[in-house]
Amino acid sequence: MLTFWFKIPLWQRVIGALILGIITGFLWGPEAESIKWIGDFFIKSIKMLVVPLIFFSLVAGIAAIGNIRKLGSVGGRAMLLFIITGQIAAWLGLALGSLVKPGAGVVVDAIEKGETPKPNNTSAVDMILSIVPDSPVQVMADVNVLPLIVFALLIGIGILMAKEDGKPLAKIFDSGAIVMQKVTLIVMELTPFGVFALMAWVAGVLGMDALQSLAWLVGLNYFGCLLIILVVYSSMIKFLAKLPVIDFFRGIVDAMVVSYSTASSNATIPVTLKCTQRNLGVSQSVSSFVVSLGATINMNGTAMYLGLATLFGAQIFGVDLSWGDYLMITITSTLGAIGAAGIPGAGLIMMALVFGSVGVPLETIAFVAGVDRIMDMMRTTTNVSGDAAVATTVAVMTGEIDTAEMISADDI
Repeated sequence: MLTFWFKIPLWQRVIGALILGIITGFLWGPEAESIKWIGDFFIKSIKMLVVPLIFFSLVAGIAAIGNIRKLGSVGGRAMLLFIITGQIAAWLGLALGSLVKPGAGVVVDAIEKGETPKPNNTSAVDMILSIVPDSPVQVMADVNVLPLIVFALLIGIGILMAKEDGKPLAKIFDSGAIVMQKVTLIVMELTPFGVFALMAWVAGVLGMDALQSLAWLVGLNYFGCLLIILVVYSSMIKFLAKLPVIDFFRGIVDAMVVSYSTASSNATIPVTLKCTQRNLGVSQSVSSFVVSLGATINMNGTAMYLGLATLFGAQIFGVDLSWGDYLMITITSTLGAIGAAGIPGAGLIMMALVFGSVGVPLETIAFVAGVDRIMDMMRTTTNVSGDAAVATTVAVMTGEIDTAEMISADDI
């Protein structure tokens, strides 16, 4: 029985649990809340992973650059493009959430939750000072996002500056990142059970309005990702790389298909490397470095979704967000996406990070967990397309591309 269960791809198990949970909720009614604890257990398991996953992934990602000089040339250009596109993606998510308001109108009186957090009135100076941790250990215990990320980045840069002496520590963090990815995969095996319980609770207690709001959220996720791919990446290829946009997308179509089906940037790395090298003419050194780095830190689809999901939760629970909160959301969404591992479900883990930074109730995660896998497939396609776009653009900037390869691949 267990063998048969694990032979079914996780995404199929999740979709099946989603449908069965909705049916169960409608048939069972408000009594479906009695199984919500299963979903709560799943959410707590996700929250458990936030700090170690971010810390190990960020440090390992910076240390993987190899040396400061490479960080300043190829790595510097790639990092700049990753951060800029990540910011664009996060603001896009906020714009879509503000315009469409997918969480408005959902009645949540049946949900037991803590007191609605007050708007964040932190000044710009206080925000700048808060990113420097007084105690890294305390920051980790409190899951304080920005100081944790800053500390992780400094550790990574310190490893690069230490050169040979830093390599043993780099291997430790690399191993830690791999271990945390495996632990995340274990927790993700709980997804079908958590999804079933949460969707039964949503359908039985909150009714059709909540399901319609989720449908809007899924639609906006796909629309936002398509905008990033077709507008942001196309503009990068056309105006920065000065290459034919259609030829670029024709060259990476295999990677896009694999990324959508697996919902994993890491699992798609071999295909992405093949596409960038053979179809686009990017040198092996640049493509290997940028694509591998991008699979760790380039999560534009996730950044867009985190901004959108935060507004979704704020609208559901009536949390008023200031412009300072919006800025905090874009920063934590971008940096949180950088800290997200390139594996299925990583975006769900990062929600606790972003929600907590602006006081959006974590009960929001229970709403979106049931449909996250459907959205994750499109977000991963966006992330992988971005890896290829940045690799191609950086290759053009550094003269490490053979455009004849792109032309010959198109002629085949």
